[in-house]
Amino acid sequence: MKWTWVLVAVLLSIAGLSSGNESLDFPEYDGKDRVHDLNAKNYKSVMKKYDVMVVYYHDHPGSSRVAQRQFEIEELALELAAQVLDEFDDEDIGVGLIDAKHDKVVAKKLGLDESDSIFIFTDDEVIEYDGELSADTLVEFIFDVLEDPVEIIDNSRELKGFKNIEEDIKLVGYFKSHKSEHFDAFADAAEEFHPHIKFFATFNAKVAKALELKLNEVDFYEPFIEDPVVIPGKPYSEEELVDFIEDNDRPTLRKLQPHNMYEIWDDDMDGEHIIAFAEESDPDGFEFLEILKQVAEDNTDNPDLSIVWIDPDDFPLLLPHWEKTFGIDLSSPQIGVVDTGDSDSVWMDMDDGEDLPSVDELEDWIEDALSGEIDPDHDDDDDDDDDDDDDDDDDDDDDDDDDDDDDDDDDDDDDDDDDDDDDDDDDDDDDDDDDDDDDDDDDDDDDDDDDDDDDDDDDDDY
Repeated sequence: MKWTWVLVAVLLSIAGLSSGNESLDFPEYDGKDRVHDLNAKNYKSVMKKYDVMVVYYHDHPGSSRVAQRQFEIEELALELAAQVLDEFDDEDIGVGLIDAKHDKVVAKKLGLDESDSIFIFTDDEVIEYDGELSADTLVEFIFDVLEDPVEIIDNSRELKGFKNIEEDIKLVGYFKSHKSEHFDAFADAAEEFHPHIKFFATFNAKVAKALELKLNEVDFYEPFIEDPVVIPGKPYSEEELVDFIEDNDRPTLRKLQPHNMYEIWDDDMDGEHIIAFAEESDPDGFEFLEILKQVAEDNTDNPDLSIVWIDPDDFPLLLPHWEKTFGIDLSSPQIGVVDTGDSDSVWMDMDDGEDLPSVDELEDWIEDALSGEIDPDHDDDDDDDDDDDDDDDDDDDDDDDDDDDDDDDDDDDDDDDDDDDDDDDDDDDDDDDDDDDDDDDDDDDDDDDDDDDDDDDDDDDY
């Protein structure tokens, strides 16, 4: 898992505004170093000190100033988390770092194969954390890890709390007692998925009746789906429960949350996600979410459909990035298909939330998306075709310009020829005129000479 999708909001959790009441103050980092640098010499002794060990297996920041600064922010988030966990009385919880470049041997011995990831070591279990690297989200997840894998429902208030959980996968079973072998199998299966999937059990006949559960029966609830699926084949072995959950752990509608954002993003369908943005606290967003829930209810048996719902309120720092990357306005509901590799996307035209689609219209659009008729790659091809058309138009314009230039050149040549002919004619005329003038001059000269001769003769007579 990579921590590159979001700039960590550590500074928001490092210090809060003073309210004048110490009980409401957010914790401030006290400057004490609590995070351990784990290496081949000390990792065993350090990890033995704690009941639970949180390990960040990170990439080496190298000489890049940006990478170094990013790592400093991440380390500061871990220091604040370690400070809060240090005050937890029930368990001793430690936090450590393993450098992927310098301490590969340690990572290998601990079974860590994916850098830039956080792992939580508790008893014999190693749990990977796939959420946002912020102190509050990480601490909340660790507290969930420390809870029992199976929560017992014993009265109406706890039953109401169970029914109010709709954003997560949950299972509930009815067993005779804690000592039941069938409950043991259920609890063992719960440990395999804890804390990512919520497991509940009851030994109360009234609660079981309210849930319409038979003895040793387990119901599987998808997120946002009111009616559960009864897991077939009761009573179940641990393996049977695990197999069923693994075959059904991609819900029709699921919510991207800070503690599971990378887990969900990596669980794509052929490199793509159908993403729906809807702000639950906004009237349009709430209405669109209800439409999404109905679509999920109608298509819960479709294994190819999985819609990821994102509430913009959960990720305020990511809103500008998403709007810029996807070219959408998140002030109104949106739904589209996103390529998880290059973030290319295509979005349903929803008229800025003024006219939300009906359930049927949305199902038709989703059907086109699943069939490939609506696809981000096709949208890119259309853009490329438009670019090619523009190039062809430019070529046509260039050809037209060349033809016009040739015509102009021909006209110029004709004009030049005409001008030359005119000049030649003028020259010939001028020559003829000159010849005529010369002839006239010669005639005049001859006449003058004759007159002179006559005058001379007259003079001789006198």
